[in-house]
Amino acid sequence: MTPETIKALRSKARLLEPLVRIGKNGLTDAAVLQVKRLLMKRNLVKVKFLKAFIDTNDRKEAARQLAESTGSELVDQVGFVAVLYKR
Repeated sequence: MTPETIKALRSKARLLEPLVRIGKNGLTDAAVLQVKRLLMKRNLVKVKFLKAFIDTNDRKEAARQLAESTGSELVDQVGFVAVLYKR
């Protein structure tokens, strides 16, 4: 993706609310499937990692894993929130 595209997607993502919350159960198959379904309906999905998950996992690595397992592109990852874009 070009830097202009990423910038535009990050701008759109600011208006979104997190649709998926990843908690203490982590990146389960159900959570990954939910993100995949949302990406089919929408091109841009915001995911929030809850503190219970972050205490035991690296949030940057988790965001990369989630993007890889859903076949999406990681657009932005700030704090506990990641933004994924359907390829």
